[in-house]
Amino acid sequence: MHTELPPEIAPAPSPAAPAHHKTIKSFVLRTGRTTVGQAKAFETLGPQFLLPYRNAPLDLEATFGRSAPTILEIGFGMGEATASIAALLPEKNFLCCEVHTPGVGALLKRIGEEGQTNIRICQHDAVEVLDHMLPPGCLDGVHVFFPDPWHKKKHNKRRLLQAPLVAKLAARLKIGGYLHCATDWQNYAEQILEVLSAEPLLKNTAADYAPKPEYRPLTKFENRGIKLGHGVWDVVFQRV
Repeated sequence: MHTELPPEIAPAPSPAAPAHHKTIKSFVLRTGRTTVGQAKAFETLGPQFLLPYRNAPLDLEATFGRSAPTILEIGFGMGEATASIAALLPEKNFLCCEVHTPGVGALLKRIGEEGQTNIRICQHDAVEVLDHMLPPGCLDGVHVFFPDPWHKKKHNKRRLLQAPLVAKLAARLKIGGYLHCATDWQNYAEQILEVLSAEPLLKNTAADYAPKPEYRPLTKFENRGIKLGHGVWDVVFQRV
């Protein structure tokens, strides 16, 4: 579930920006094979659950067909956790950004199999979605689970969760809304905690790292890591 532009390059260019304008991406577009089931899900469910990127504010009530708290998820991988959380919290809307086609197809397939109605997917860079589609104060929560850690020091600048992006996320949260990040890299957890602590619009809900909220499921990858003694760190801050 690794996406997005590094926040140090802000704001994101509009679609009309010159083609030669370069930005550092914190994701790499991987080639992946889409299964027959995923392709069918794109065809049958895409028109209802996929949102095209556009340079205009999104009407969330019209998008979901109801007025409900909206959670933005950045980078959902193959969508297992997303589908689980959306099923556990049917009273909330989930706007999910992912750039990788097989992951989008996998979540669409799950939506169809499980009959879920509270998920919408935008297959686009979430930073540009933030910049051009989501106005200030429109979100009730943000989930960023296991973003690419870019563990080599020379690549740390590619990490998603840096101060300018955190400022954008905080500005789009309603008062009382939350930002929940999780990572299995301690160095990245320390950076996330430091960056979020420095954002004046946010306050920590814990002394440092938060206990895992009940709504976030343990993934197969995470379970394997725990058995091997690897750590997982949750950071949950609230908009003030």
